[in-house]
Amino acid sequence: MDLRFTEPSLRKLDLLGTEVLVAALVEGERPPRGLAGLVDFRLAGRISRLVASGFVSGKRGEVLLVPGRPKLPFDKLVLFGTGSLEGFSELAFRGVLGKVLNTLEGLRARTAVVELPGRHRDAIAPERAADILLEMAGSRPEHDTWTLVEPAEAQRVITQHMIQERRRVRQE
Repeated sequence: MDLRFTEPSLRKLDLLGTEVLVAALVEGERPPRGLAGLVDFRLAGRISRLVASGFVSGKRGEVLLVPGRPKLPFDKLVLFGTGSLEGFSELAFRGVLGKVLNTLEGLRARTAVVELPGRHRDAIAPERAADILLEMAGSRPEHDTWTLVEPAEAQRVITQHMIQERRRVRQE
């Protein structure tokens, strides 16, 4: 799996030409924040209305597929419920990430722009999230390229961590 990065801004997202955009939806977070909040703004509050109506809540295990075009440069927006932030842990991260991987495989999406679960609220450290992602996706050849939505500092931390890990592996 090849990892790339983009910053969490609508302008940056507009430059990406990928079929699927993946965002986390936190239970009880109103209005949605992170990538879901950015997309909600672009979709004129559509996600907020779905939450307010009770159609979606952000409970862990929930998956919602929303058409992206014409307001977004993505065919599909997939929202994954992460549960509440209070109950979010590495185990929860693994569970939601497994659901993301399986869903993207089901959609036959080899490339995607992804906000890793819990990252928009720093519920999991960026380097730990990247390690778990590579561990879980490493044996799955269905995923070619993921563009992670991360702020500049987290991009730097993840990149530096990956360089150190490669050096460590080479020395063993």
